[in-house]
Amino acid sequence: MNRKWNNVKTFLSKPYNILLILLLLSLTYLVVLPLFSIVKDAFVVHPSEKSRIGQAVGSFTLYHWIRAFFSNYSKILIWTPLWHSLYTSVFTCLVAILIGGGFAWLVTRTDMMWKGTLTKLFIFPYIMPSWTLALAWRNFFKNAVVGGAPGIFTALTGIAIPNWFAYGPFPIILTTGLHYAPFAYILIGGVLRNMDANLEEAAIILNTTKARMFTRITIPMVMPAVMSTIILVFSSSMSSFAVPQFLGLPVRYYVLTTEMYSTIQGTNPGVGYIIAILMIVLSIIIMLMNQYIIGTRKSYATVTGKSANISLFRLGRIRTPISLFVGLVVMCMSLVPLISFVLQSLILTDGNYHFSNMTLDFWIGISKGGNDYQDKAGILLNADVWNTLFNSLKLSFACAVGAGTVGFLAGYSIVRRRGSLLSRVVENLTFIPYLIPSMAFAAIYLSMFSQQRGIIPPLYGTFTILALIGTVKYLPMASRSGVNSMLQLSPEIEEAGIILGVPWIKRMTRIIVPIEKSTIVSGYLLPFVSCMRELSLFVILVTANNRVLTTLLFFYDEKGWAQYGNAINLLIIFIVLVMNFVVERLTGASIEKGVGGK
Repeated sequence: MNRKWNNVKTFLSKPYNILLILLLLSLTYLVVLPLFSIVKDAFVVHPSEKSRIGQAVGSFTLYHWIRAFFSNYSKILIWTPLWHSLYTSVFTCLVAILIGGGFAWLVTRTDMMWKGTLTKLFIFPYIMPSWTLALAWRNFFKNAVVGGAPGIFTALTGIAIPNWFAYGPFPIILTTGLHYAPFAYILIGGVLRNMDANLEEAAIILNTTKARMFTRITIPMVMPAVMSTIILVFSSSMSSFAVPQFLGLPVRYYVLTTEMYSTIQGTNPGVGYIIAILMIVLSIIIMLMNQYIIGTRKSYATVTGKSANISLFRLGRIRTPISLFVGLVVMCMSLVPLISFVLQSLILTDGNYHFSNMTLDFWIGISKGGNDYQDKAGILLNADVWNTLFNSLKLSFACAVGAGTVGFLAGYSIVRRRGSLLSRVVENLTFIPYLIPSMAFAAIYLSMFSQQRGIIPPLYGTFTILALIGTVKYLPMASRSGVNSMLQLSPEIEEAGIILGVPWIKRMTRIIVPIEKSTIVSGYLLPFVSCMRELSLFVILVTANNRVLTTLLFFYDEKGWAQYGNAINLLIIFIVLVMNFVVERLTGASIEKGVGGK
């Protein structure tokens, strides 16, 4: 007995063991138990369903499951949105791979002109919020039939845009694919940049054609990056809410996320929780597919320590045309959307882009006291905008501090006990939130914290639930950053402090933190940037009293106040770009070289 007690005391005498236990308990409550909570809520009656179901609130029922899968409404509630989500996600992957992978090959393997400038501009859409291109598309191509007033393209050319081009699956696929094309470039370009040139040199000696080299050498070697891109883009597209909401809702083109939003906010929350469970199951299947496919090959080594001199493919006569074409596409992706936001935030009457119809009222106008949208103060003088901006900054700061601190301590503890069961369990728990789609994760927290839980009061409608879910959702990026940095730090450095009798707090603040300060700052700033541009995670959890900028933009868009919405979007983009600049300056991270977060 004494021996066991001594083992326990020895175990608890090490700070990283205590941290692992605390993390295990906290993550079990914040990650694992909510999964059970949402499953439970898919089998009980909710207040908004009481009169329709005819049972007491909280009682067991299979009504939601029957309604979702075996009723006349099943096609509308589940099967059609599921098909739409799968369809748009598959073709989004195709667009992202073709454009991002093609750009990566042109930059790393050819003598294309203006590579440095085009690369920075190509990354631009990935830094901005995901709905940026969707709003820009709507600004340019909306039509009078659905949009109420023609967009910029029709105003300039007089050509009416058909519905299929302006709304629905085509623009959803294209804009989402363009948003994630830089992500494909980051992954695929990194592999192409580091690939051993001897492979291609050997093929040239054997008189292999360029086409055969590309299909038999280049493509197989970048296959892991391509598969990772497909899996991650597919998963991100499946969980996308803002883009299908902006471009699909006008023509009633629903996907799983938009259907979940309408059911949870409406009178069918039980069906909404079933959709959340379905999305989680799909995410797990995608993850397992990724592990199976990548695991079928034993080696994908592209860096061998031998010659790294890359022989660039000479474009010859088509060098200038291809460079101009790529430059035009990149400009349309990065700079043209900003121009559309500026124009749309200045016009007084929607659809009229003449200079005489432009005003700064939506930016600096004084409130006229009326109920019409033109009577509101401009966003720079609007108290609601400033309050939501303060909420956004406060929430982003809280999530950054929470995720960054816990992520760093998790990385420290996991590495110090690496190889143990406790370390592996905690490491896996910190990664689970990344696999859960944002809106499904929000539905989980809505299910768990909308009522009293022991000593914890209902949190719905409070700032606390937003900070809590943001911290947990962004924990994976901070914890992975912490693990990677601590793996590079030799334990002998801390052991020297232990030998000298330096307390743990002092070892952390005087030894480990100064050495790892760059990674620690990155672990704080990347969640801050991600939180500032987040919509899906917060849209069903906010109320009128705790809105953030992204949800205020969504609120204005639902009301049809396009000018205010576009102005707020520009404000969000400006803040995000400034913070990304700060991240790069303080941490040295360069996102175009494959370093950085979402």
